[in-house]
Amino acid sequence: MRFRPVTIDLLVEELAERIAAQPAGGWTRVAVDGAPPSRPGSFADRLAEGLRLRGRPVLRVSAQDFLRPASLRFERGREDPDARLDDWLDAGGLTREVLAPLGPGGSGRVLPSLWDAAAERATRAEYEVLPAGGVLVLDGELLLGRGLAVEHTVHLWLSAPALARRFAEAWALPAFARYDARVRPLHTADTGVRVDDPDHPALLDDSPV
Repeated sequence: MRFRPVTIDLLVEELAERIAAQPAGGWTRVAVDGAPPSRPGSFADRLAEGLRLRGRPVLRVSAQDFLRPASLRFERGREDPDARLDDWLDAGGLTREVLAPLGPGGSGRVLPSLWDAAAERATRAEYEVLPAGGVLVLDGELLLGRGLAVEHTVHLWLSAPALARRFAEAWALPAFARYDARVRPLHTADTGVRVDDPDHPALLDDSPV
């Protein structure tokens, strides 16, 4: 694999420019994927701000707000890596409430959050309407390889040693190892970025931004 050194600022600017340049007739759905230590939410926030500065309406959504209830997530125990990989995300709810309404023929009416995993109850969020030409910026972990309908994917990749050093939830490491082997998210994503050193990221050389 060949990587090109790049700053986060430059990467965000180039990616925001590319997305903002797309025709504004429909919606653009962008997913920022990465293990928690790669801070996909922070990258998604910066990308959203770059898009707003370019005049595009933006809706920020986190997959963390579309987890299944604890009774389903922890059916096999609280520290089961297979469940984390396959069962934690309510992909159906995310598709129904967010991705499908922003697809071709959609209404633009989106529920930005569904389930509060900390309180274990529905968030009772109100629906929002993203105008045509708007951009959804979704962040989360283990998102690729699920058939989620998005126009652009970004994966923030950590090598196995870096992830082991920076991830407090050691029990979950097998889930991310299997994800890396099964989905190959660094290569599957439209934009793959190595973030072993968060201050010196590197873009996969064949990744267009």
